[in-house]
Amino acid sequence: MTNAAPDRAVPFKRDRGVLLVGGIPADRLAERVGTTPFFVYDRALISERVSAVRAALPAGVRLNYAVKANPMPAVLQHLSGLVDGFDVASAGELREALNSTMPAEHVSFAGPGKTTAELRQAVAAGVTVEAESETELARLREVGGLLGVRPRVALRVNPDFAIRGSAMQLGGGPQQFGIDAERIPDVLAAVADGDLDFEGFHVFAGSQNLDAESICDAQRRTVELILKLAAAAPGPVRYLNLGGGFGIPYAARDRALDLAPIGANLAELMDTAIRSELPAARVVIELGRYLVGEAGVYLTRVVDRKESRGRTYLVVDGGLHHQLAASGNFGQKIRRNYPVELATAAGDAAEDASENENKNEYETVDVVGCLCTPLDLLGDRVSLPPARIGDLVAVFCAGAYGLTASPTAFLGHPAPAEVLV
Repeated sequence: MTNAAPDRAVPFKRDRGVLLVGGIPADRLAERVGTTPFFVYDRALISERVSAVRAALPAGVRLNYAVKANPMPAVLQHLSGLVDGFDVASAGELREALNSTMPAEHVSFAGPGKTTAELRQAVAAGVTVEAESETELARLREVGGLLGVRPRVALRVNPDFAIRGSAMQLGGGPQQFGIDAERIPDVLAAVADGDLDFEGFHVFAGSQNLDAESICDAQRRTVELILKLAAAAPGPVRYLNLGGGFGIPYAARDRALDLAPIGANLAELMDTAIRSELPAARVVIELGRYLVGEAGVYLTRVVDRKESRGRTYLVVDGGLHHQLAASGNFGQKIRRNYPVELATAAGDAAEDASENENKNEYETVDVVGCLCTPLDLLGDRVSLPPARIGDLVAVFCAGAYGLTASPTAFLGHPAPAEVLV
């Protein structure tokens, strides 16, 4: 045992040692859902995060939600009343977006490899298609002619610069995403010749960035690039998606992103460049993980506790088939634990766990899933109060790239439930 408690940097409170999500004790939530494991998302935390971003953004900058971060229908319905638009990356996400109260004209469709069937759906719905290649543009023209509808088109640009600090860089070299910046003038000429309704540009240079100055630099360079490209546009730029890339702290040593300098930088760009040079542009910041990531918890139950050559393992009924990212196998260059805590203590263990917590007694354990692979690791040597079979374990930062970014069919286990509280 050790007296060293783990650093706690999650936005959830406790009541008598039990984790609260949406004000509801975790053990009661488990009874309400009827099974474990499951994902639970706190709607109040999502609303608070949207409000914080809006307070930082200057007037004239719109906030869109990237549906791929979490496409749960209830989450989309909640966000549809809080943000200005949705960005989707498949026909399935498009259907869910259109099932919400978000107007179709406020939906954009990005992503490489859109099929002709998906383009038909997008054009018929009247959403903005962010073209990722010249051949996609050609197919859009064909689809528009067949349907008798002028497709609304923006060009996704692969920028000629890279941004430091991003966990995933999407510019500065060859990419499957977007059209290389140096080719855009020729592509714009083709747009002018085609029966297309030109909207503007989308530039997304990187994701999961916790460095405010790096994000500001990306925005400055993006605006500089777009101002050059706009000179060849067949009409006024009416849509300017500056991307997002705002990161969230997954590890205790991560520092939360400071929104203030980002908002100030955007205000300066609006005043000195965008309003004067692109007066018709709807300026958009597109965020996914930043709006929902920290509002989600993955709750899973301890089904076994075992010792093996000096190490203690808590085996839970969940795993990487639901939370691939938390296992370190999605988007991490070097594996780091997501925040993991004991959410409840079961039965007779509750009083003992409360006493242990009061004494600040912790043990070092590995939290592993139920799959037959050593990759199924949710917590590597984490410090927790002593846990018993039946206890609930919480994996935090589970609101983005959780269930739908995981191999749910692996080994045939049932899919987990999702709830919004």
